[in-house]
Amino acid sequence: MSGTKKPMTALSIKNLKPDESASDPSPRGAGVLQARKLSNGSVAFYFRYTNSKGVRDRLSVGLDSTLQEARKRAAVLSRRYQDGDRDLRDALVAEALEVKREAEAAEARLESQRAKLAATLGALVHAYCDFLEARKKVSAPKVRQALLKHVRDAAPALWSKPAIDLDVEDLAFLIRPLVHKGRLREAAKIRSYLQAAYASAVSARQGINGSQSLRELQISRNPAKDLATVESAGTMRQRALSESELRAYWQVISAMPDPGGALLRFHLLTGCQRIEQLARVETTDVDADRPSMKIYDAKGRRKAPRSHEVPLIPAAIKAMEDMDVCLGTFVASVDHGTSGAAYASYRHRLKEVTRILLEKGKLPGGVFAVGDLRRTVETRLAAVGVSGEVRAQLQSHGLGGVQARHYDRHEYFSEKLGALEKLFRIIVG
Repeated sequence: MSGTKKPMTALSIKNLKPDESASDPSPRGAGVLQARKLSNGSVAFYFRYTNSKGVRDRLSVGLDSTLQEARKRAAVLSRRYQDGDRDLRDALVAEALEVKREAEAAEARLESQRAKLAATLGALVHAYCDFLEARKKVSAPKVRQALLKHVRDAAPALWSKPAIDLDVEDLAFLIRPLVHKGRLREAAKIRSYLQAAYASAVSARQGINGSQSLRELQISRNPAKDLATVESAGTMRQRALSESELRAYWQVISAMPDPGGALLRFHLLTGCQRIEQLARVETTDVDADRPSMKIYDAKGRRKAPRSHEVPLIPAAIKAMEDMDVCLGTFVASVDHGTSGAAYASYRHRLKEVTRILLEKGKLPGGVFAVGDLRRTVETRLAAVGVSGEVRAQLQSHGLGGVQARHYDRHEYFSEKLGALEKLFRIIVG
């Protein structure tokens, strides 16, 4: 029956004897659908063709399939063959490998996301303490005990957050209560432990040293390195510039022609927003018509960042223009918008500003840090009658209560704008 000129039928296939085959008629160069009765009575369907080397080959298109199903599969292969895919087997193997690679890549992406969610501050603490124990450090038990007490127990929400998403202010929140209670030595230890834990994870990720569990956290930066020393935190935590000191500060930064000076002006004129949040503001977050910018506040226990709108007074818009970020992505920047300015960018420039102010005798209260400017803005606004609610709305803090979260839907835009205008009048005298 092999080589019949008539199309195969279900009956003709059924009547095949073991090891007998039949095929559909097919034009030359199109390949052939072949059916073969196996010794166990099953019917195997093949698509037979000649490859580019002139060698006959066949591909399975079904075992005990219906004739209609086999013809559909063979028709697909025939079209590919006639379109120039002469080495069908190689092509199908290559496609299968590509599908496998894509599936593996998708799984890797999912695994990376799962790993990030699992790489919490708590996971970092445990991995770091395990690393110390593996190195037989006698301090390991004390380090673990201290971090569990002052991080896990004191701030469970931060403990459960991805370690890579925390910023220096989040970590300062862990240390500040100890400083306020006068437990300076304990505060210094927690600061040191956090810095070392992050540093170990960064080093492990780079493959320099560290454990596998630290490496798997995939932590690429160390926000703890910018934590102020405990001595500074203890002596400066109440520091707020006087009105005359604030005006002197403004006079110095107003005379700075570079993007760094514009950055300090923008920071002050927008109410001294949190550095980490300001660094994430993009040009698309700026509404030139209102005018304002959107900051996304992810602090606290909220699952999604809270949108925080900050009005832009004309002087702030001018400072933004002076940063020359029109061709970049980020608004608060010293590299034309390529990246958002980190805490170190402010600290570096503020150090030079305080040096100038000290030389001029304009800082009777002594040196100050970036965080003190934020406190200064609130203090000076309070002095001119701006309410605590408006100050909290302007700087996006203390808004985690039931009233603010569930009932108060007022935008406070005009109030925040009024506060910033008052601040500008204060600093320009």
